[in-house]
Amino acid sequence: MTVRKPCRAVFHLTTLFVLGTATEAIADVRLPGFYGDHMVLQRQMPLRFHGWADAGEEVTVTFNGQEVMNVTNESGVWQVELAAMEANAEPQTLTVSGKNTVTLNDVLVGEVWLCSGQSNMEWRVLSSSNADDEIAAANFPLIRHVKFARRASPVPLDDISSEWQVCSPETAGNFTAAGYFMARKLFQELDVPIGLVNSSWGGTRVEPWAPPTGFKQVPALSDLYQQILGRTPGTMQHRGLLEKHIAATEAWLGKARVALEAGDVVTANSAFPAALAPLQGRQDPTSLYNGMIHALVGFPIRGAIWYQGESNHVEGMMYYEKKKALINGWRELWGQGDFPFYFVQIAPFQYGDEDPTILAEFWEAQAATTQVPNTGMVVINDIATLDDIHPPNKQDVGHRLALLALKNDYGREDLVAESPEFESLTVDGPRLVVRFKHTGGGLTTRDGKPPTYFEVVGIGSGGFKPATAVINGDTVTLTSPEVAAPTAFRFAWHKLAEPNLTGGTGLPVGAVRGGDVPTLASQVPEFEQYDLVYDLDLHRVGRDGVEYSVDNSRNQPAFDRVAYLLELSSSAGDQSVFVSMNAFTEDARKIGVPTAQAGFTFQQDVELLDIYSDVKGLKTGRGIPVGNVEFWATDYIPNNGVNVADACDSLFHWGDHQRDQELGYGSMQIHNTAAKQTIFAVNNWKAAAGGDIGIGNSSGKHPDWTNSGNAGGYRSKRLRVYVRAKQ
Repeated sequence: MTVRKPCRAVFHLTTLFVLGTATEAIADVRLPGFYGDHMVLQRQMPLRFHGWADAGEEVTVTFNGQEVMNVTNESGVWQVELAAMEANAEPQTLTVSGKNTVTLNDVLVGEVWLCSGQSNMEWRVLSSSNADDEIAAANFPLIRHVKFARRASPVPLDDISSEWQVCSPETAGNFTAAGYFMARKLFQELDVPIGLVNSSWGGTRVEPWAPPTGFKQVPALSDLYQQILGRTPGTMQHRGLLEKHIAATEAWLGKARVALEAGDVVTANSAFPAALAPLQGRQDPTSLYNGMIHALVGFPIRGAIWYQGESNHVEGMMYYEKKKALINGWRELWGQGDFPFYFVQIAPFQYGDEDPTILAEFWEAQAATTQVPNTGMVVINDIATLDDIHPPNKQDVGHRLALLALKNDYGREDLVAESPEFESLTVDGPRLVVRFKHTGGGLTTRDGKPPTYFEVVGIGSGGFKPATAVINGDTVTLTSPEVAAPTAFRFAWHKLAEPNLTGGTGLPVGAVRGGDVPTLASQVPEFEQYDLVYDLDLHRVGRDGVEYSVDNSRNQPAFDRVAYLLELSSSAGDQSVFVSMNAFTEDARKIGVPTAQAGFTFQQDVELLDIYSDVKGLKTGRGIPVGNVEFWATDYIPNNGVNVADACDSLFHWGDHQRDQELGYGSMQIHNTAAKQTIFAVNNWKAAAGGDIGIGNSSGKHPDWTNSGNAGGYRSKRLRVYVRAKQ
């Protein structure tokens, strides 16, 4: 049957860059460069085609018994839409005719998946496990693959050129491995052609792949969105900034010409604003969307698979916000609703001497992405290579991606495609009962041994402790002799964790945590009597001063006690201390960090200390008669000039001697002198990461942490200062 009708406007306003303006005089009818012989078109969806020709030219597209005509617009752009078709494995010819005819041969109709991300998606079959045998057996001519060249661009590119390849032992070695093994499973189950569109680039972050409209939709990324607008040609923001810079430059040119004629000094011209710098690097936001995705928008696909995250892994939950920008941005532009988006959780890896919980928090952010509708995540902590960021076992990766698609998109509702997920937590005295869903008939372990990598924490436990885990159907019961009353758990919370817990289907359980982690403050009976005066992230101290996030020091009512809460987190674990004492000043402005600007100094005894801490070895208790404080912004020497009991002249500790200088090393220390212990110290804060911070006595040369230079080793470090209203 022949259909001849004007093309309907099928492209959304947000895809107009694809169909924008011709960049050169066009004589011949042409298609985008990735349309070619051996391609696969998406079944069961309207098929959109577009391209270029002379303005006003009639262009006709003929394929599979359908024929549609369109007249190009003034920019030489044409677009048509063919009715949806069922899968067809018989090679067909597609023609586009105008003044000339373009002919594409061996075109199939089946399932098309976009494969994107960084190196683990770009990773080829020839580098995967058992590569020789896999390549030799890759005789699947109905699987087709197209790989796009790496290209970043500051503006959206309308065209991408690349050739489709038919899967065979001669070609399959260069296919994306994760995509190929997924496609193989889908083909074996569905018996329809499979097309893989491979747009990936190793080492790239997530931001370059997302379009501007994706950033616009995420409030947490509003600052980044504004930067993108300023650096993207064609936006109002970019135009305004550029006009301002041009005006300033023209004014300078006028002054420079006058100075040249008069032989006077010429002042320097203003530099090109960084806010106008084009987004052209491969890590710049939107640059890979512009160069490697934009031209695809509107090409019908079933969905996308994504394998990326290694380059963003230190960002925690911010990655979740960026993934929302990517997914929702692509979906809006494609105009196919919430098309499937399946992704791979990155594998355990050493990452040098990095804090081992950073990667666990990133896994948590990746798992949170499944809150976005019609998404799914593949867990691979059972097939990692801890010394190689590229696990070669891509067979299981592709198989697990295929399971998600088979269940959610191809009607195989009987499949268990998801890894078991945390569902609920029950506190039962000395036990925690953790329930999972999607267990595939119950939990088990792949080695037959008890589950590994479970930890629990409770009040007074001094942090998380290893737990004994017992499986009972869909639940795991956790106990620990070191935690009498656990309140929270975490699982696989380490960058090298390769846990053995799986569901009945063999799919592994990913890193997760749950429950209420007790804070030190919750163990202080009188904590509610205290009012916050200062809150300080100790990352925000340095040569330029101290930046409190909370400062309630002015107009503070009369108080009779002062308290300090210091919380530290590092690769060695979490530490905290709460110490209160009778007020040693009546001025709340003199109880924070003793900077030179603050202008106060204290070296004196303090009375009736209450000390709470989870640091092993630090003496705790209430009503400790005497301690002392050493607060100053100057240098000091280990000379017991004020005769503190049990202090000596050879070490820095609770009996140092302040030197009379306006600026210097700086000390903020509180001590339990009778116990010969430093309760906490924050020294040399002007050095930022090179400063000294510690709880209890240092294991180094000087008990009060002087010259330890360890401040940069803490992932988080927070100091809060409180007062108790006068009783």
